[in-house]
Amino acid sequence: MNRLDGKVALISGAARGIGAETARLMVEAGARVVIGDILEERGRETTRAIGADANAVFHRLDVTSEEDWNAAIGAATARWGGLDILVNNAGMFLGKGIEEASLDEWHRLCAVNLTGVFLGTKLAVPSLRERAKASPQGSAIVNLASVAGLVGSQLDPLYSMTKGGVTLFTKSAALEFARKGYRIRVNSIHPGVIQTDMGQQTFVSRARNIGTNDVDAARQIALSTHPIGRLGMPTDIANGIVFLASDDAGFMTGAGLVVDGGLTAQ
Repeated sequence: MNRLDGKVALISGAARGIGAETARLMVEAGARVVIGDILEERGRETTRAIGADANAVFHRLDVTSEEDWNAAIGAATARWGGLDILVNNAGMFLGKGIEEASLDEWHRLCAVNLTGVFLGTKLAVPSLRERAKASPQGSAIVNLASVAGLVGSQLDPLYSMTKGGVTLFTKSAALEFARKGYRIRVNSIHPGVIQTDMGQQTFVSRARNIGTNDVDAARQIALSTHPIGRLGMPTDIANGIVFLASDDAGFMTGAGLVVDGGLTAQ
């Protein structure tokens, strides 16, 4: 189940957190992975840990740069003959309200969370389309959205705005590629609060917004919103990404997989 034997994947923001765990699980499932990130030292450490050279390589990737995307996609094609899977994982969290955020901060948030997804998708299409011709279930794009792309966010309405954009872009891209006969499936995944560096940022933001420096108390508030009784771990989301990228999800496109411990069920 969920095997990726012979497939080649490019994951943005894969030096740490959900991206790094996804890369590890994909290699375990038989894929070869290009780990893209602006964090070069951390990215190379992650690559060495999960199978450097044979099954994983690092490539510097600023998702706001068309040149970087073309180079990373070119590296996958040159090394392993093509690209079957794109995971648009890179993202950032601002943690500021509408009145507090500056225009420059908004532009940066959009550049990473929206432009990065657009560029990755646009530039990977030729490679994904070509490899899809020989694959029973075609190629796959998985976009990292968020529960904040499904419901409102008290902590970061601007982050929510960008992730809502990713949610509907996913559906629209899926429909466009289906109409064109590209055989590229496009799905999104919607994590709840996950125990990563970004997750920790949300605790700090929550503490600041309620007028306290008690990050542990803010974490408990976040925990209380998850009926399952715990916060998510990177593996929880990575497992979902591997599923969406695999042929087991061959009849899924334009869908959103919610992995949130019950947060949005309330």
